[in-house]
Amino acid sequence: MLVTLKLYASLGAYLPAHAERNEAPVEVSEGASIKDLLDRYNVPREACHLVLLNGVFQAPAKRGQVKLKAGDAIAVWPPVAGG
Repeated sequence: MLVTLKLYASLGAYLPAHAERNEAPVEVSEGASIKDLLDRYNVPREACHLVLLNGVFQAPAKRGQVKLKAGDAIAVWPPVAGG
């Protein structure tokens, strides 16, 4: 099934080659979780600070439990540094 993976800032380096504007449609298997998707693209867990599924925040403890559905959009931001 097809979902949209959006990776922002430094995480954009983990998107597949066909990505445009920090996002790419990607194929996932039935029953795949957010964690499964991010692991498939080797996105470091410690770099996944803010994860949204269809605009709703997903806490780290839930990312392995929430199953994706066709048409879902997963957006991920790294921690922000600054002062």
